[in-house]
Amino acid sequence: MQTFQHLSHRTLRLVERLVLVVITIATVAAIVEEIGIMLEGGSVHLADLLLLFLYMEVLAMVGAYVDSGQLPVRMPIYIAIVALARYLVLDMKDLDNLRILAAAGGALVLALAVLVIRYGHVRFPYEKEPYE
Repeated sequence: MQTFQHLSHRTLRLVERLVLVVITIATVAAIVEEIGIMLEGGSVHLADLLLLFLYMEVLAMVGAYVDSGQLPVRMPIYIAIVALARYLVLDMKDLDNLRILAAAGGALVLALAVLVIRYGHVRFPYEKEPYE
């Protein structure tokens, strides 16, 4: 039984690493493509910068996962907040008031979630690392 658990744990680790490599390669390819679009167009817009920032956050999340072996819950929330901000910036003139309020409300809820998570980590710190 111990051998099966060891083998399954190693297999899961291998799959994790492969997926992380795929995510990294795909993100770098998207960054290169976006830079190519900016160079081709001869200009840089706020939407381009926000998209690059999203890509950078994905790479930072991969790096944090590789370093610690754990996915910081706040990082995907930060990415979602930036994605909502990008959506609002890009589509503001095409959105009706309800959609603008929904996107802004979503960003607010996500920001509040980050505050709750941070408060929880400070107020109730882990006794030890959960997966040791």
